[in-house]
Amino acid sequence: MRVSEAIVGRQSIRAFLSERPVSDEQIQSLLRVAGRAPSGSNIQPWHVYVVRGETKARITDACEARYLSGDEGEYEYHYYPRAWREPYIGRRRQTGFGLYGLLGIDRKDTEAVQGYRVQNYQFFGAPVGLFFTIDRDMEQGSWLDYGMFLQSFMLAAREMGMESCAQAAFCSYHDIVMPILGAPSEQMLVCGMSLGYADPDALVNSYRTQRLDAAEFMTVLD
Repeated sequence: MRVSEAIVGRQSIRAFLSERPVSDEQIQSLLRVAGRAPSGSNIQPWHVYVVRGETKARITDACEARYLSGDEGEYEYHYYPRAWREPYIGRRRQTGFGLYGLLGIDRKDTEAVQGYRVQNYQFFGAPVGLFFTIDRDMEQGSWLDYGMFLQSFMLAAREMGMESCAQAAFCSYHDIVMPILGAPSEQMLVCGMSLGYADPDALVNSYRTQRLDAAEFMTVLD
């Protein structure tokens, strides 16, 4: 697979073939590739926890129960702007309306919305979940490095025939997830991720977000 093909074809997959396994050897191979991502002074600020089986089920059960109780939790860092404005709020709404529209979900239908969103904590049926953490004393540069590491991992997965979905949804329940992982208090949860083989028949996997043309965000200075 060409690099450009892997990038352009990547999307957030929200329905996986749960019965098709992903081996530890495959994950280690992906992490070796992703570990070549650049980082300032080569400090490589990433920690990765791979969950399956009972541990994965414990995280699902705990996060699902918390979400369905109405407790939305709290992030340890600001993923989104504190005050939304255009054009960003418009893009966010377009994405949400498009996905819910495809699935026939009325955003005012609380039960239907919950039924969809709770699938985040079920890893969308993926056989493997991953959690990525960073030491709390790392600064913004290391978070930039982390993004390159995550992208490298997701692209390497595509080359291997797998797909993924990076999930900030778990971050609001970091106080549940981190103790189950046995992660030390010195680490902060960056995001979770579902990994596996995409269900080709799932309607949700046909959804594609719109992207800006390069001319809309490029400035050329001679």
